[in-house]
Amino acid sequence: MDSIQVSGADIVIVAIAVLWVGNRITGFVPFLSRYSIPIAVTGGLLCSLLVAAIGAVGGPQITFDLTIRDTLLMVFFTTIGVSAKFSRLLAGGKALGVLVACAAVFLVLQDVTGVLLAQAFGAHPGYGLFAGSVSLAGGHGTAIAWGKEATAAGLPHAEVAGIAFATFGLIAGGIVGGPIAEWLIKRNDLAPASSQDAAMTPIDSENKESYSLAMALRIMLVIAVCLSLGEVINRWLFANDIKLPGFLTAMLVAIVITNVADRSGKPLPGNTFDKVGEIALQLFLAMSLMSMDLSSLARSFGLITVVLMIQIVVITLFSVLVIFRIMGRDYEAAVIVGGFCGLGMGATPVAIANMSAVTRKYGPSFKAFLVIPLVGAFFVDLLNAMVIKFFISLPIIQQTPIAGG
Repeated sequence: MDSIQVSGADIVIVAIAVLWVGNRITGFVPFLSRYSIPIAVTGGLLCSLLVAAIGAVGGPQITFDLTIRDTLLMVFFTTIGVSAKFSRLLAGGKALGVLVACAAVFLVLQDVTGVLLAQAFGAHPGYGLFAGSVSLAGGHGTAIAWGKEATAAGLPHAEVAGIAFATFGLIAGGIVGGPIAEWLIKRNDLAPASSQDAAMTPIDSENKESYSLAMALRIMLVIAVCLSLGEVINRWLFANDIKLPGFLTAMLVAIVITNVADRSGKPLPGNTFDKVGEIALQLFLAMSLMSMDLSSLARSFGLITVVLMIQIVVITLFSVLVIFRIMGRDYEAAVIVGGFCGLGMGATPVAIANMSAVTRKYGPSFKAFLVIPLVGAFFVDLLNAMVIKFFISLPIIQQTPIAGG
């Protein structure tokens, strides 16, 4: 047998097994729990290493059909939308605006670092963008989209480089976010504010319903309607040359539905939706990490590692010296730092996983779980596109000759 494709229910079984293994390893290895490394990162990375090893010794090539993974991402963001009450959005308005401004500055800094590194290694500075915000803050989707554009414009293998940096950036974002947040919490002796718990009580108490078949069907119906209407809206937007990711339109529909339900006096059970979202998130991350093709990235592993180490230093310094201070130097600021590291090096789900690992140990952080998903879902892609286009227009990118071109 030359190849094996894992798909359908099988990929769900493997993902659950990966999470179980990750959870067991985290329980046995104090370092992982001490620094809040997400279990999906531990189990997923181990699985991808095992798959690569099987292929390296002449075994079958194992691939994964990730169709269900993309659906899980939309389910997760739908549950985020259900939690986005207008009252909460207004409460986080100032913090949201500040974090958006910080994200814009960081994207520029990340690309400056990437371009300088490309020049230092004797490569075309355009490749530096793929060692910067195109692949790291942008993730796989942005890396693939811009990689095709760059390859067509004369940068060979730009798409492959983008995927490589996005893949290892995803791992890095899940590894460094928790430890940095932990260090800030312990160094500054931080804890959740008691007022936060009190402020959350009225909202939570409205949504505490005992389990029933009617409630389960209601939750499934809301999620299905959000996904369906989100797809309809997306098709209309695409027809009018407006391109938005599918998870974003599903989340927007969920925001409308949850606030209409509040106005009608029948609020949705937010706590239950949060649990559904946590399951979807963990499965999404497990599938993303266990399906990484590490063997195809082995040749460039050394260079990628050097670049990522420098980018990790950049985001660590920026998060600790800028984000933590501007966001208030308190417990919630520390949790936001953990999320921002996941967002800046990987993707929004990684940011949520980082924050979940920290808050599961130390306590809730309402502000962090409000502003980080909103910044990741609404603003980062838009800001990133503007920053990338700005850098592409610079003379250093336009006028530098391409080797072999």
